[in-house]
Amino acid sequence: MTDQDVLSRARYIFTTGRMIHDRIMRISTGACMSTSKEDRFGELSAPQMNMLMMIRVRETVSVTELAALLNVSPPSVSTMVDRLVERGLLTRVPSDQDRRKVVIRVSPEALEDIARVEEMILGAFVDLVEAVGPETTQKWCEVLRQIKQVLENK
Repeated sequence: MTDQDVLSRARYIFTTGRMIHDRIMRISTGACMSTSKEDRFGELSAPQMNMLMMIRVRETVSVTELAALLNVSPPSVSTMVDRLVERGLLTRVPSDQDRRKVVIRVSPEALEDIARVEEMILGAFVDLVEAVGPETTQKWCEVLRQIKQVLENK
């Protein structure tokens, strides 16, 4: 494969991946905007929603770890966390491993809201899987399995 072929395929993968990412963000942001202003989950920004999802997947995370994951400064993360704690979406608790360290968790109440958004996103993927059919879906899963393995080894 020539360098031009590699570049062309990389660009195609990037733009298609971006379309998928944008679709997920539209669904999650739409779900947040569709709730009332009085709801603790209403009107979250895309970065706030991204932060919540990231914390939920990891269960607990420190401000420093979260800053590294989001590629932003710890003070910026701390400010975002403060806002989400005030809304009842996150909690700050002492670490189980080191009582001097504080970790961030998604509040139990917010877990239900996040599960609702994840179900909406999953529904969009179900629609996509049904649209491309079982053979293409199988190939897609095989490719993603290989990509996941490469990324986990980096």
